[in-house]
Amino acid sequence: MAEEAPAAAPAKAPAKAPKKKSAPRPKKDGPTLPKLIISAVTESKERKGLSLAGLKKVLAGKGVDVAKANKRINTAVTKLVTKGTLAQTSGTGASGSFKLNIFLLRCFFRVFYSC
Repeated sequence: MAEEAPAAAPAKAPAKAPKKKSAPRPKKDGPTLPKLIISAVTESKERKGLSLAGLKKVLAGKGVDVAKANKRINTAVTKLVTKGTLAQTSGTGASGSFKLNIFLLRCFFRVFYSC
């Protein structure tokens, strides 16, 4: 009776099932955020340009959730400035006032309306 049975090996954990990939989000219809920003600046009648706060008010009126898209709005504005589409009349970065770049508008009208 001094014999003892060997200890049973611990049970292996069951293999984990691979994670299911979530379905890709459908793209929203309508204009993109940079296009909305350009149209808002174009519609502005201000001589010195449209401020960032005024731009966000216009975008909110067009149905953009400004609280959610705040970071995307700021990055879109800075990218448009670095590309040269918008000219920054005052401020630095995403703050300040913005208007369309006059040089690009002149080139656009020369190319398409030079008949």
